[in-house]
Amino acid sequence: MKSMSNEIMSELRKDYIYNLMIKGEREDGRKFDEYREITIDTNVIEKAEGSARVKLGDTHVVVGVKIQTGTPFPDTPDKGVIITNLELIPLASPVFESGPPREDAIELARVVDRGIRESESIDLSKLCITPGEKVWMVFIDVHVLDDGGNIMDAASLGAIAALMTAKLPAQKFGVGEDTPVPMRDVPVAVTAVEIGGAIMLDPSLDEQSISGTKLTVISNQDGGLSGMQKSGVSPLTTEQINYIVDISIEKAKELREKFLEI
Repeated sequence: MKSMSNEIMSELRKDYIYNLMIKGEREDGRKFDEYREITIDTNVIEKAEGSARVKLGDTHVVVGVKIQTGTPFPDTPDKGVIITNLELIPLASPVFESGPPREDAIELARVVDRGIRESESIDLSKLCITPGEKVWMVFIDVHVLDDGGNIMDAASLGAIAALMTAKLPAQKFGVGEDTPVPMRDVPVAVTAVEIGGAIMLDPSLDEQSISGTKLTVISNQDGGLSGMQKSGVSPLTTEQINYIVDISIEKAKELREKFLEI
């Protein structure tokens, strides 16, 4: 009986959001291309080399950056290493469970990592201490505390904010003076969903749950693309994809201004 009641409520919710969409409206009053309020706080974890807390509407993530020395990969002996992990804490949502990383958590971590890596936002060659022997290893850990929808963009913003304030702990490891992580770009992820033919940015949890498909576009400061990720079974037309890419690049410029406040 409870399951049937939940299904009925879900359908009613879906119809409500869909009917609003037809009228060009969203349940929280936003425009289709408008983001929820974003706040970014840095240096929120004392023992981390860099950290940030991001609130995107009801979505809340904390990112910590730990840096230590290690051995480079054989195929990149003169470059540092980036490792990104993302944890969906059970308290953040009824659908998150304890145990090994969920498939969606792994996907989220890969997309955040890809945006940082493919944009070359960190100059990995400057993370080399001794070629073939010792490099800096940068561990980026994303913790989702509340899932209010669009974890992807919040995690991406948090990772970059944490990196921008992080320092290489050279004194701790006896290899010189502490210096900032060598950043040279600021990639920003913008996520859109398709609902009944309409495209909406920064989906709420309800919008995300009823959407036919989701597309995340990660762009760099010069407008170039460093990553795209589609999920969902519904197809997107060429026109829809082009629209999402174009509006994502423009929206990223606006979101990037948030980092000026750090």
